[in-house]
Amino acid sequence: MKKTNLKLWQTAANIDNQIETFSIGQDQILDLQIATYDIIGSIAHSRMLEKVKLISSKEQALLEQTLKSILSQVEQGNFKIEAGIEDIHSQIEFMLIQKLGDTGKKIHTARSRNDQVLVDLKLYFRGEIKDIVLKTQALFTTLQNLSEQHKETLLPGYTHLQMAMVSSFGLWFGAFSESLIDDLQILLAVYKTINQNPLGSAAGYGTSLPIDRSMTTELLGFDELNYNVVHAQMGRGKTELQLSFAMAGIAQTLGKLASDICLYMNPGFAYIQLPDNFTTGSSIMPHKKNPDIFELVRGRSNQILALPGTISMLTTNLPGGYHRDFQLLKETIFPAIQNLKTILEITNHGLKHIKVNKASLDKEKHQFLFTVEAVNELVQNGTPFRDAYHVISNQVKSGTFHYDGKINHSHEGSLGNLCTQEIKIKFDKIINQFNFKKFQIAMTKLTIESSLNHFTHSV
Repeated sequence: MKKTNLKLWQTAANIDNQIETFSIGQDQILDLQIATYDIIGSIAHSRMLEKVKLISSKEQALLEQTLKSILSQVEQGNFKIEAGIEDIHSQIEFMLIQKLGDTGKKIHTARSRNDQVLVDLKLYFRGEIKDIVLKTQALFTTLQNLSEQHKETLLPGYTHLQMAMVSSFGLWFGAFSESLIDDLQILLAVYKTINQNPLGSAAGYGTSLPIDRSMTTELLGFDELNYNVVHAQMGRGKTELQLSFAMAGIAQTLGKLASDICLYMNPGFAYIQLPDNFTTGSSIMPHKKNPDIFELVRGRSNQILALPGTISMLTTNLPGGYHRDFQLLKETIFPAIQNLKTILEITNHGLKHIKVNKASLDKEKHQFLFTVEAVNELVQNGTPFRDAYHVISNQVKSGTFHYDGKINHSHEGSLGNLCTQEIKIKFDKIINQFNFKKFQIAMTKLTIESSLNHFTHSV
């Protein structure tokens, strides 16, 4: 078959080359990340077309067999979007037509590139969210282990970046582990929004063909439909914006943790240190050990924090329906997803090698951390709080304050009662609500079940 510059939207006239290059943008590169999902979505679509008798059982079997052959190329790294072909959707349809002729042309029946892109992105985001959750879970486990390991090691607590009260490494590590639960709460809400099927909304106004949208919803492992077809199309941009907020939440936690680590590694604090092979030096200062990896985690986290603003500016005040502006969303959110996964991994790796200074509060300058302990000791002995506060305040001012009493924090979540197990239970409740198993089973059925078996069952 003679090769053409296939574009699903093109009718007759050839587009200007400069306009074409500008319009395609980075799609030929970025679309490779959604190749698997475009194929899986097409397999489900073909099965639905066969059920409603828009294609024959033989045609469906040929389409699915060829799609799975293309999927093998993707998995083996041999797939590419050829020169002159606009995007992943055009490339796969071109390969089907090249192999099957008129049968290949039927794959786009009752489907627009609009709902094709929507379902590809939702399947892609679903898989990426799973990766983010698993990497967050690994980091959560490391933080919890460190919290328990160092629960009796004291650490200064700060407000206004001034020494405030006694804390502990157990509290510090544990705080970030519980913070990740709040971040996953937001991600879970976004996941539930994403896990709705837009396929069948076509260009945003449905189709007069007798399709079965419930069938593709089940085949693709979605929880339910985006019922209203206009609403389904309105999800483009809104989905990315909601996901960006969830990613920004995780990034904020990672950035704050990284910033603390950089501060605590400073020789003026010297509460923690990293092995030499985790730090960099100076070209002229032999003593330097720089926490570059956590400075980069902080910087990359800040980049992700800017993502919601970028996506908002791309989509603000766009009227209903599809607009080519949406294409640019991939250029912002795809790299950000990979960025987030990378910093989750490197943060976890770095924390596993962190060394805690167990003599963090041995210096005289840390005495004022215990003023609240002294106040509370007087209160427990019957002194009214305000009077106790002034007694200790006067000791501080006169330079006579000294405290060598016991630290007795016992309430839930304090340094004497970290509630590590309770935090773990809370985390597991969130993880279980994602129910990734459902969509994994659906994806496996679509990619592993043989076309021959499906063909026989259909007959």
